[in-house]
Amino acid sequence: MPRVPLPALLVCGTLTLVVSCGWSQEGGDGPAPGAPTGVTAAAGSATSVHVMWNAVSTEAGVRAYEVYRGTAKVREVPGSRHMVDVTRLRPSTTYVFTVRARDADGRLGPPSREVRATTSAAVAADRSAPSRPAGPRGRAVGSRSVQLTWDAATDDRGVVSYDIHQGGTKIHSVGGTQTGTVVTGLRPGTRYTFTVRARDAADNVSPPSAAVRLTTAPGDDDGRGTAPTRFRATARAEGGAHYLDLSWVPPRADGVITEYQIHLDGRAATSLVWGGTAPREKATYSFYLGREDGVRHRVRIRAKLPDGTWGGFSAERTVTTGG
Repeated sequence: MPRVPLPALLVCGTLTLVVSCGWSQEGGDGPAPGAPTGVTAAAGSATSVHVMWNAVSTEAGVRAYEVYRGTAKVREVPGSRHMVDVTRLRPSTTYVFTVRARDADGRLGPPSREVRATTSAAVAADRSAPSRPAGPRGRAVGSRSVQLTWDAATDDRGVVSYDIHQGGTKIHSVGGTQTGTVVTGLRPGTRYTFTVRARDAADNVSPPSAAVRLTTAPGDDDGRGTAPTRFRATARAEGGAHYLDLSWVPPRADGVITEYQIHLDGRAATSLVWGGTAPREKATYSFYLGREDGVRHRVRIRAKLPDGTWGGFSAERTVTTGG
């Protein structure tokens, strides 16, 4: 595990301690937007790919996101959206995608890391849509997210993906082997209606599932439903110095968690940003505490969710150097 003395230094690589590496562009005040993180791409059918990314924070605010296939710009969406379906692709073909953010002053940030997706094989003369997903159900996870699950749909050629709709708008897509997701970025105390539709390789779409109606909790909750779990902290001595070893399970979210904030003794100590593939099952980190024995520390961690908001704090752990 990496060991980084406090205060943290700026580095660029697989694991960084700031939101992004430096990038500047003429015009406006302050820096240009950073590169979008948590970018994923998954085949939606034989001719489409679903691309998602995490929200970018910038002083001027993000006006739009540009999506590129290779070097060609193929889609542009408003800054409030963090997903898009790229269509009119070839079957059984691998494509490379990147995303760039443009702020309200017109400055374009650097491209995200490249992600690849391979479209499904073409299915000749398939006009049979999948069955509607059955048994949709869900629960509110605090005031800003909900968890949805459903029973797998069936199709004579196989289900490639599931589309999640909020009201009449498609808001997300997951692979055909998934039967659940977490939707974040919702408003407190608000009633929402969700449906799920199955899609096959020929882009035949099932009828919508029965509606799932959920109301998020009022006000700002403590975020327990979006907090990292199984958080562990241990002090370790090596070479006359003390280090803090941390491990946790990332929270489930509608996207990839790439950024965390560690609080030590009641204040923010450092931020971690994965620039490569972010851990989904278990994350670890280690940093320098000092050389003095018998010092007691309190530590907890929280994640930045794909919608750009901070999730809830993990349980707080206490360690003592030399103990």
